[in-house]
Amino acid sequence: MTSHDDQRNETHTFRDTFNTLRDRIAEAIVGQSHVIEATLTALICGGNVLLEGVPGLGKTELAKAVSQVLDLEFRRIQFTPDLMPADILGTNVMTTDDQGRYSVEFREGPIFTQLLLADEINRATPKTQSALLETMQEGTVTVAGTVRILKQPFFVLATQNPIEQEGTFPLPEAQLDRFLFKIVVPYPGRADLNQVVERTILRHRQKLSCVVNAESLLQLRESLDKVVVADSIRDYAVRLVLSTHPESDMATERVRHFVRWGASPRAAQALIKAARVRALTAGRAHIAFADVRYFAAEVLQHRILLNYDGQADGVRVEDLVRECVETLSEDAAMTKS
Repeated sequence: MTSHDDQRNETHTFRDTFNTLRDRIAEAIVGQSHVIEATLTALICGGNVLLEGVPGLGKTELAKAVSQVLDLEFRRIQFTPDLMPADILGTNVMTTDDQGRYSVEFREGPIFTQLLLADEINRATPKTQSALLETMQEGTVTVAGTVRILKQPFFVLATQNPIEQEGTFPLPEAQLDRFLFKIVVPYPGRADLNQVVERTILRHRQKLSCVVNAESLLQLRESLDKVVVADSIRDYAVRLVLSTHPESDMATERVRHFVRWGASPRAAQALIKAARVRALTAGRAHIAFADVRYFAAEVLQHRILLNYDGQADGVRVEDLVRECVETLSEDAAMTKS
């Protein structure tokens, strides 16, 4: 068998596995096909996810369903204003043995898991939110100068309510930038809502079985590195990120007028990572321009900071992202700038 045949078989295996995972989760989560697809994409990329939606849309159930089909250890932290960093990371405690000898023992916090649900993350103080910064980026926890490596794969799925302001603390920009995706969970339509209510009345809970384990998930992630990224498409992702910067020549008029800070370099990396997953799920071993555009909203909308005029005028960041995508040309000459 040639290397081309091996690549094709690996691509088809990835596509079939991804579709099976998506369909299995959809058995428990009604009417949120794009949310499921985006969440799986981010997790296969090794990224963290911020789910934003009003209460009752199944965000917690989605996290549980993902942990079941991927056979991941799952823990949940309910974020509150009095939550402290040690409540998440763990702490050193003094213990004594049967002979009365003292020793220091580290008690692990709930972050020592594989899939962590940070429920209502914006209810905790910035100090507590920042306790996740190292973990989300490096996969490590440092307490009292000792670095501990978390078991892989490790993901953070965080939720927040967009309509509740009292008793909440906006996530710092550095924290937001560590989420590969911000996924807005829409309200269900009539048919989907009827199905949700019917399941509630009948108390019919879907029991999901494992599709792939943690080791298989890491193998799927290795397939992403083999997806070809042409120079022109890589540059397209870079230009798309630069178009969110008000000082850039590629920015739209509204971006120049309403944006204070554009997306970070992590956004360009995230666009390529997500595009690789999108390409493989389409049965291709190379990225197309459409693959980069597909998850542009999830990658960019939480990395753009509006200025005072943008906030005062009620400008929607997702609308600015859509304008950037629609106006950016696929063809552009490379420059040295």
